[in-house]
Order: sequence, then structure tokens, then C-alpha cells
Amino acid sequence: MPGVSYPRSWRTVLILLALAAVAAGCATRPMGEGPRVEERGAGAEPPPLLRDDVPAADLAPISPLLRAQAEQWRGVPYRLGGNDRQGIDCSAFVQVTFQSRLGIQVPRTTDELARQGRRVGRDELRAGDLVFFKTGFRQRHVGIYMGGDRFLHASTSRGVMTSSLNNVYWRRHYWKARRLDLDERPSAVSLSDESR
Repeated sequence: MPGVSYPRSWRTVLILLALAAVAAGCATRPMGEGPRVEERGAGAEPPPLLRDDVPAADLAPISPLLRAQAEQWRGVPYRLGGNDRQGIDCSAFVQVTFQSRLGIQVPRTTDELARQGRRVGRDELRAGDLVFFKTGFRQRHVGIYMGGDRFLHASTSRGVMTSSLNNVYWRRHYWKARRLDLDERPSAVSLSDESR
């Protein structure tokens, strides 16, 4: 075809593919995939933010802090690279939560978070543990375990919310969990995020 430069168009395609791969790094589902099973249930009613039937054994001192964060940030939209209420991605939400609620600095990216603390089995999860998912070939997602098989995260399609680890989608993509040392956190971090 006259006027078409194949080397330039191949370069453009490669650049676009590289950008798409980088943009999908924190996606909760592979790009182009339709709504998850979790999001299209009968009645299209969103799942409850938190369950009231969390067993007492799953409650921890960090639980009220995570519940307050969930209530305060619920519905904030997902935005890749975002780190505020205008839009936030999954790893930034973890970073903001640990900083504002626990006074603990954690890394900004999912890959860095996946190397923090120590690995724990799914049957050993405690509130405050980080849960990780492999949602595509190079895509990773992170959330904060809350107890009762629920975790708090920034979903690409519904923003900040809680989800069940027993959901078909999340159970299939579950990768691992890491426990950070929370024993050194300040003992009195405000439940009301006054800085926001």
C-alpha cells in the first residue's frame, strides 16, 4: 500500500502494546474482559460493604480501623496511578490505608508490596494481612484482609469496596498473602481520618 511505512507502524504497535501492559499492572481483571461474576449477580444489587456475621475470632484491634477506612472510601473510583479521592489504584489504596490508619509507610507498587513481610497461608489470614491475586499474565492486584473471608480493595470497575475471598473470581485468581509487622504501629490512630 503506497504511503504506509511498515517499520513505523510496527514501532507504534509495539509502543501501544507496552503501554497497555504497564497500564494493566494493577488491574483486577484482564483488559477487555466483561464484568466479573461478582458484579453481575441476580438482582444486580451490590454486595454489602461489610458482613455483620464476622466471627469474633476474626476480629482484631485493627478491624475497627479497616472498617472506618472502608466506610470513608467506599465507592471512590479506580484510577490507575491515582492516590486520592478523585481516583485511586489498588496499591495506592493499600499505601494510603496503612499510612493514614496505622501510621506505617509501605511501598507504592503491588510488586514491591508482594515482597514485604512474611508469607502466610490462606488458612492463617488475620485482619491487616495483604492478599494478592494474579488476574492476568502480568497483572497483579492487592487488597487488605478484614476477617470473615472479606478483603478491602480498589476494584477497577466499582472503586473502593470489600469482596469475598470465596467469590468464584477471587478464589480462582488468589495468589498469596503477606503479613506485615503491625506490632510496632502507633497504639492510638484516629478512627476519623481528620487529615482528609
